[in-house]
Amino acid sequence: MTVTDRIALDPFGSDIPAESARLRALGPVVPVELPGGIPAWAPTGYDVLKELILDPQVSKDPRKHWRLWPEIGEHPSWGWVVSWIGVFNMLSAYGPDHTRLRKLVAPSFTHRRTEAMRPRVTAIAAELLDALAAAGADGSVVDLRAGLAQPLPMRMICELFGVPDGMRDDTAALIAAIMDTSDPTPEHAAFVQERIGTVLGGLIAYKVEHPGDDMTTELIRVRDEDGDRLGDEELLYTLLLVIGAGFETTVNLIGNAAVALLTDPAQLAAVRSGAVGWDAVIDETLRVHPSIASLPLRFAVSDLKVGDVTIPAGDAIITTFAAAGLDPAHYGPDAAVFDAARGGDDHLAFGIGVHRCIGAPLARAEALAALPALFERFPGLRLAVGEDELRQVPSFIAFGWQEIPVRLEA
Repeated sequence: MTVTDRIALDPFGSDIPAESARLRALGPVVPVELPGGIPAWAPTGYDVLKELILDPQVSKDPRKHWRLWPEIGEHPSWGWVVSWIGVFNMLSAYGPDHTRLRKLVAPSFTHRRTEAMRPRVTAIAAELLDALAAAGADGSVVDLRAGLAQPLPMRMICELFGVPDGMRDDTAALIAAIMDTSDPTPEHAAFVQERIGTVLGGLIAYKVEHPGDDMTTELIRVRDEDGDRLGDEELLYTLLLVIGAGFETTVNLIGNAAVALLTDPAQLAAVRSGAVGWDAVIDETLRVHPSIASLPLRFAVSDLKVGDVTIPAGDAIITTFAAAGLDPAHYGPDAAVFDAARGGDDHLAFGIGVHRCIGAPLARAEALAALPALFERFPGLRLAVGEDELRQVPSFIAFGWQEIPVRLEA
């Protein structure tokens, strides 16, 4: 196929595994069209994606390396991607700029810091399970996403960054709006940009007046003492990245793992018996149902040869975690089957190389606190709807469920 035959990705992410399989059948890297008509290349397998992520000739900085960046203002329907690639943080940085910004955030996510947070994670999980038990005590249907999967990581990241209670709902709504790729209109893009300034700008202003022992206060201190290390825009968009990535991805990890087990009684029994460990459940969830299915965008610094296809310098590349995790060439003919007993943690869901997710240890700690406690507390837990009635969040980026209706007892 030629670049004129681009495949339009489903902006709603309605069936990400099937879409990944269709693209894989077309070759190792396929020309695609993102919502709004943005042209890009989609790697369709594990080895190709890993090679491109690790290639120093692949950048995350659109200002330096995307040939279409100067034209973005001419395409109003491309505005949604600005929140992902047009902001100043380590997700969209390349080389020394990425190193500088990552070093500012890294101290909050060290192994030692994560271990110190475990008792708090456990306490919040227990509190949320108590609330679920009360809500479902009469046999009522409760939403596992709203009752556990969403508030646990949200509360943890907000405590880490000092987000006061009164700002947390607005912060969650902002991240949900960014993840929603079903509306590429200029109006939605403008709304998101306005809310970033209002919500996170408001957080910065609040923490200037009410400093605390939190990461937002620390980043403000760095900005004020050394603007060369962290500028105003970098502060705003670093908060957007770490707060958003710090809870939304873990929401989907917890929810996806719970649904995978609730729809497979044999595997749930294996986990309950101890034959399969919870770490294996988490890794298999990240492989088959990664919290981020596709992440915009990377850019070819020079011409890149992939098989018999050349990605020209300056072209965009989508990071296809879901396609990589479902690749039969790497995981075998049953790659699409959730099987925690297969073992292995070589998935790419947390990224690899210099852009590996800095919050991965915290995400794992939160899932390891929530999932075992959930299934131990409610041995009769079951879905209240058929698996085919669950609704994917409207996004080709996020991979998760809008609600997870359950009954707590059989």
